[in-house]
Amino acid sequence: MPMELTQSRIQKIWLPNDNRPALPRRSCGPQLANSPTVIVMVGLPARGKTYISKKLTRYLNWIGVPTKVFNVGEYRREAVKHYSSYDFFRPDNEEAMKVRRQCALAALRDVKLYLTEEAGQIAVFDATNTTRERRGMILNFAKENGFKVFFIESVCNDPTVVATNVMEVKLSSPDYRDCNSTDAMEDFMKRINCYQASYQPLDPDDYDRELSLIKVIDVGRRFLVNRVQDHIQSRIVYYLMNIHVQPRTIYLCRHGESEFNLKGKIGGDSGLSNRGKKFALALNKFVGEQNLKDLKVWTSQLKRTIQTAEALQLPYEQWKALNEIDAGVCEEMTYEEIREQHPEEFALRDQDKYYYRYPSGESYQDLVQRLEPVIMELERQENVLVICHQAVMRCLLAYFLDKSADEMPYLKCPLHTVLKLTPVAYGCRVESISLNIEAVNTHRERPEEAKKGPNPLMRRNSVTPLASPEPTKKPRINSFEEHVAVSSALPGCVPQEVPTQLPGQNMNNSQKPS
Repeated sequence: MPMELTQSRIQKIWLPNDNRPALPRRSCGPQLANSPTVIVMVGLPARGKTYISKKLTRYLNWIGVPTKVFNVGEYRREAVKHYSSYDFFRPDNEEAMKVRRQCALAALRDVKLYLTEEAGQIAVFDATNTTRERRGMILNFAKENGFKVFFIESVCNDPTVVATNVMEVKLSSPDYRDCNSTDAMEDFMKRINCYQASYQPLDPDDYDRELSLIKVIDVGRRFLVNRVQDHIQSRIVYYLMNIHVQPRTIYLCRHGESEFNLKGKIGGDSGLSNRGKKFALALNKFVGEQNLKDLKVWTSQLKRTIQTAEALQLPYEQWKALNEIDAGVCEEMTYEEIREQHPEEFALRDQDKYYYRYPSGESYQDLVQRLEPVIMELERQENVLVICHQAVMRCLLAYFLDKSADEMPYLKCPLHTVLKLTPVAYGCRVESISLNIEAVNTHRERPEEAKKGPNPLMRRNSVTPLASPEPTKKPRINSFEEHVAVSSALPGCVPQEVPTQLPGQNMNNSQKPS
């Protein structure tokens, strides 16, 4: 007997007509039919493991796969308040080895909690994991809990790359607060040597031939992939093979003000207004002043972005994927007309702007899936200017700034303003540049009713083990300082206590429907 179905009002998808609960709203991307996955980082210090962990987590969260990083180094800093020197990492320091093992076990306990009780689908276990004994412990943990495991090993033997990574990232860590760079560099290089002595790389040809893994060699110069198990692992491999660390700048802007902007209409394919044409000329001047080498220019296939790009007198590429969100039956209408002719749809969109799908149109969730190829190509490129639309720009910006699905539809992307994005070590620096051409304001603030609703806390990238919605943080592990023989402090260093409350991540800071 065919089951009766009911179409959900917000997402416009068919659901069984019974009392079963809907799918968890935290999982706003592809629903994984397989077991949760633990991604295990492997490699010596200063090989880019944390960079890969955070970047990959940001991508997975953006496509809707709830993912969280568990950085064992943060657990260690929570347990050992005073870092003194590399002696803590010596393989013959038995007391310190006990502490490090306890920190790893504490992180694994939180991994289990996240994947079994907090609707997580992927946990990234960010640590060196350089020995087979440690990796065996993680594999046993995963087997006991029914989790899949995928290893990512970062291998780099270029001393210049390693030294650059240490200077740019490691010397600013809490371990070396108030420590001069020369002494900190010397200590960290000795720390690497401590791991080097016992490092057992992954061996996909023999010992580790049954494991699912990817080896990233020399910052993406070469890859070795072994036994990819499922769809999500293949997407991870594809993503890692597209990213690079070369310096570059990404510019995002909307088209110039359009005729429909002036009329308050959403959607459609109208041309530029007189002020929109002035913006296109101002954008041409701005691009010239940037002195960018081999700048790529991308537009949508809609008239207003193409007209804006034409003023640049540069080659440009049209992407259908960059077209504005499809408002379906509400195309070419004002918000007042939508409120009058489709009052229920107007109210539903205000209730849940990310998931809401226009009748015969799209949602922000749909738009994210459509823009994934654009993100992949942006990661491959160097300097790019993307001339797009309000909802599209919000989705792209949410990826680079690690914004949640709840925040994404309300990001401010005004007309006649260029956002300059510069990728940095663990995030992205953004600069807003107004070209001083007046334009209408197409931004709609979040309705007060929506503000009062519960914050779903969906798709956030946690970079410390203390990130959680709990109002009061509970100690994850006891202090192990009584077990640690405190060695003499480095010259020029004053040991500092790492605060118990670690800071969360900070990434620095009408046409189509807003």
